[in-house]
Amino acid sequence: MAYKNFTIETDADGIALVTWDMPGKSMNVFDMEVMDELEAVLNQTVADDAIKGVVVTSGKEGSFSGGADLTMLEGLLRQFHAESSRDPEAAAKELLAQSRRMSLLYRALETCGKPWVAAINGVCMGGATELALACHARVVSDADAVKIALPEVKVGLFPGAGGTQRVMRMTDAQAGLQFLLQGRTLDGTKAKAMGLVDEIAPKKKLIEAAKKLLKAGVDPKKPWDKKGFKSPSGKVYSPQGFQFWPAANAIYRRETFDNYPGARGILQSVYEGLQLPMDLALQVESRYFASVLKSPEAAAMIRSLFVSMQELNKGARRPADQRPNKIKTVGVLGAGFMGAGIAYVTAKAGIDVILLDRDMAAAEKGKAHSDDLMTKAVKRGKATAEDKDRLLARITPTTDYTDLEPCDLIIEAVFEDRDIKKTVTEATEAIIKPRAVYASNTSTLPISSLAEASKRPKNFIGIHFFSPVDKMMLVEVIMGKKTGDKALAMALDYIRAIKKTPIVVNDSRGFYTSRVVMTYIREGLMMLGDGVPAAMIENLGRMAGMPVGPLSLADEVALDLAWKIVAATRKDMGDKYVAGPLDNILEEMVIKRERFGRKNAKGFYDYPQGGKKHLWPGIPEVAGKPKAADAFDVEELKQRLLVMQALETARCFEEKVLTDVREADVGSILGFGFAPFTGGTLSYIDAMGTEAFVELCKKFTKKWGPRFKPNRLLREMAKNGETFYGRFAPAAQEEEKQVA
Repeated sequence: MAYKNFTIETDADGIALVTWDMPGKSMNVFDMEVMDELEAVLNQTVADDAIKGVVVTSGKEGSFSGGADLTMLEGLLRQFHAESSRDPEAAAKELLAQSRRMSLLYRALETCGKPWVAAINGVCMGGATELALACHARVVSDADAVKIALPEVKVGLFPGAGGTQRVMRMTDAQAGLQFLLQGRTLDGTKAKAMGLVDEIAPKKKLIEAAKKLLKAGVDPKKPWDKKGFKSPSGKVYSPQGFQFWPAANAIYRRETFDNYPGARGILQSVYEGLQLPMDLALQVESRYFASVLKSPEAAAMIRSLFVSMQELNKGARRPADQRPNKIKTVGVLGAGFMGAGIAYVTAKAGIDVILLDRDMAAAEKGKAHSDDLMTKAVKRGKATAEDKDRLLARITPTTDYTDLEPCDLIIEAVFEDRDIKKTVTEATEAIIKPRAVYASNTSTLPISSLAEASKRPKNFIGIHFFSPVDKMMLVEVIMGKKTGDKALAMALDYIRAIKKTPIVVNDSRGFYTSRVVMTYIREGLMMLGDGVPAAMIENLGRMAGMPVGPLSLADEVALDLAWKIVAATRKDMGDKYVAGPLDNILEEMVIKRERFGRKNAKGFYDYPQGGKKHLWPGIPEVAGKPKAADAFDVEELKQRLLVMQALETARCFEEKVLTDVREADVGSILGFGFAPFTGGTLSYIDAMGTEAFVELCKKFTKKWGPRFKPNRLLREMAKNGETFYGRFAPAAQEEEKQVA
């Protein structure tokens, strides 16, 4: 029988090699057609008496499979919602049946009576890892491309095709739960150490090693299907279990505040499933999976962190009429921490870097940052000494502007000082070629005003990186009033080359991310002024879903930088600027007490050398004596922190700083950590309902002040019963979607 996505070759020893190679796809993914064919392949190999065992592998170089196509699950959800209004019970049954199809297929493979060995040659994610776990043995290549993970929890789901049950029966409870709950990615060595992989073979001998394993004898019956099986985790109801599971639940609560149904589903499935035979355990897992799939959190996270992010990564905002840019050399102006980080990610992408600073010692120090990062990578086995040498050879430190002449793109990363930026812009433009694009890495200063120092404003753009550059995945591109499409295309091509996610915004003070995140910090300071205890404010931030509390974030941003931003805004706005509690607290902290934040180990927190940071006892001296914690409504304070950020995002949308709902949501999560379970700032509003959100803003305006006043766009949408994703739906993307 001929298949579209699979081929079968049987050798003289009766071993069938099943090769998965989807035509027209860069990576194999699971969709309905693939599952149909895999089921047929399974039936064919079982029915053929000449076949003694099966090796399943991928025909894609460096990739086994990216897992299940999440658009398939989106389709199931759309069908469920369409049918649930007519017959909720039938709709729920159909969703369960469809969503557990992969689980049943893998169980059929696992119990087919013939041994299957997965030969994993590279990336193996989600449903593909669950396929491998259902096989009777696993051999992985020793190539660096091997990455094994069950990352579903990162997009609001959990492994629903047997992953929770098989992992916890193959490895110890602690390692297994961390793998599942954190969506960790393992290389071959770590996977083998956990017991999830049997052998590691040379890349060129992978299939040979898998066949050799079969010839040596692979038991086609899994340990848990045999009488007397004992899980490595031990029994749930045992002295060992009584120690582990309450602690595991407490850690889950501490880390998630129960905001993520997917993570909760993992814990529930594992806890209940380990007390049951495998078939019943898989049924329990499937029921929790279907329940999580229906949750608004899962829908929002899939849309923002998978569909929208992939569309942006593929150039959804790139001008279609611009030719692709071949970026060979990038100039980085300023070799401080930010500039050094930009130089590193650029060189890592295979692009030559000219790293310029005022003196050679500073420029060399900037290059040394890359040396340090690569040295650590080599020690961790993530890179080789040759990789390090190649990367460092791409970075040329200098003090001479004439060295910038060959650059295709300039990224200025000097101090947030308008005069300094003007000086380096003029000096650089006197040297670089006419078609080169000049980008300023500023977090707050309007690009249009900085472009006044340029003789070529069409080629002047903002590229705002986040710190630390090597770890933060978002890059904010800022269009000035005169920025042209050529500059935008260059910026997006560069960001794609360094494998980060771009959002494109129009010019504004603070742009989008800095502007909104400052409202989170400001609201924390306003709560201090309202008498909310500092520790309570910090806990509320994390309970609401933010990665850190607003006072901690203020320290990380640097209080003196926040003060400089306030001062620059006050200078630019003149008489229009209205001072408030934020100004008073920052002035007291920075000017009078020289508490600058983490940078000088003194801010809202103290940072003792060699010790753990703790809240500064002197906060009441600045903000006043706090009230009792029970004087406040916890839910209301959590909402204050999220509503203010969402409201400011809506203002950005009305002012056309933002023009794409996808960029608002993706940018809010990747840029400043807005509660990921909501799907982002605009998804937060849509989930609540615009009318309900406006009413909440009005309530907060009466109680907490005019900063919560809903803007005209929100009031209009509330009146018409509109949502952001309804009124401003992004254009449909025809490009191939990746998977998780």
